[in-house]
Amino acid sequence: MVKIHLAYTAPINPPSASPLLTEAQIWQGLVRKVRRAYEYVPIITRCDVVSEKEGEITRVVNFKEGTGPPGDVREVCKLMEPCRIDFLQTDGSTISNIVSDGPSGETSDLMMTYSFEWVHPNIEAGSEEEKAKMIQYKKMARGAVEGSIDTIRRFVKEGEIA
Repeated sequence: MVKIHLAYTAPINPPSASPLLTEAQIWQGLVRKVRRAYEYVPIITRCDVVSEKEGEITRVVNFKEGTGPPGDVREVCKLMEPCRIDFLQTDGSTISNIVSDGPSGETSDLMMTYSFEWVHPNIEAGSEEEKAKMIQYKKMARGAVEGSIDTIRRFVKEGEIA
């Protein structure tokens, strides 16, 4: 068994970005992502919220065949407003979406980091398969962070997020 750990960080409001996203808009977008993952992750075909309580949403997602785990994946999403959501999967894998201040502390300097811990019971540590997964996940992590930022910005432009 192996656990693959990695993270990717990107600026939310680089100089070319328009409009600048506020911390409140980013949080609204991340909560929307919990409830409607298919709007943010093209390989997710379905996202059903099955329970909710203060600071926690349990959902079931389903991936396109051959792109992710087979069948339904249950996740407990822990919401820590305004800066973090942890997605806890039943196999022990964890994904964290984190919003943080950059060095200036200004809205123009906000950062988004996704941190991953993927559990693979059938992969040996140090194997070629582990190395291949790491390459795959690094590419996916960058796309996930940058795609989420782009999707939130699009929803702000379209008036879906105020």
